Amino acid sequence: MDWFGKMIKYFEKNGGVLRFKEIVDGGFYPFQITELQNAGKIEKIKHGLYKLIDFDPDNAWDIIHAYLQARNAVICLTTALDYYKLTNEIQDHIDLAIPRGSRTNKITTPPVKFYHFSKKSWEAGIEEVEESGQRFRIYNIPKTIADCFKYRNKIGRDVPINALKQALEEKRTSVNEIMKYAKICRVENVILSVLEVIL
Repeated sequence: MDWFGKMIKYFEKNGGVLRFKEIVDGGFYPFQITELQNAGKIEKIKHGLYKLIDFDPDNAWDIIHAYLQARNAVICLTTALDYYKLTNEIQDHIDLAIPRGSRTNKITTPPVKFYHFSKKSWEAGIEEVEESGQRFRIYNIPKTIADCFKYRNKIGRDVPINALKQALEEKRTSVNEIMKYAKICRVENVILSVLEVIL
């Protein structure tokens, strides 16, 4: 296989999106990036970030795409619930948590919403997962549910309640884990009142 085919395979292996440095680290040269662009096989999303055209990504592609443009962020709220299949809400954007006071890049594709978390809340419950060869950070299930209760007025009150019920029914988390993060997010009383009804 020539370098042209190898480079396309390299993109496919890594979720269809790569940074300039990642391409070079993969053994390719800048002129090859230009040639692949000219051939209509890749496109520049923004400075230093390239996407493979006509690649059929999995359902995590938007998450990967957003995360690559905001490395200091963590996937949160309804986007995290959607990733864990704990909501039926239709996502038209990616929810990203960043530390309060930090700055972010302007992201136009995909649409994103940034939420500024306190240092303690931002650091709690982070996991690193891998999809299509790309790793990204996302809050675990109990932290995500606690966050959703905290932001219930913005995302809808039924969203965290339904996620809580489903996660407990499927034994994907426990009441103790939920309450651990509820304390950090300062929504203990809110969640306790819901637990009294559903348990």
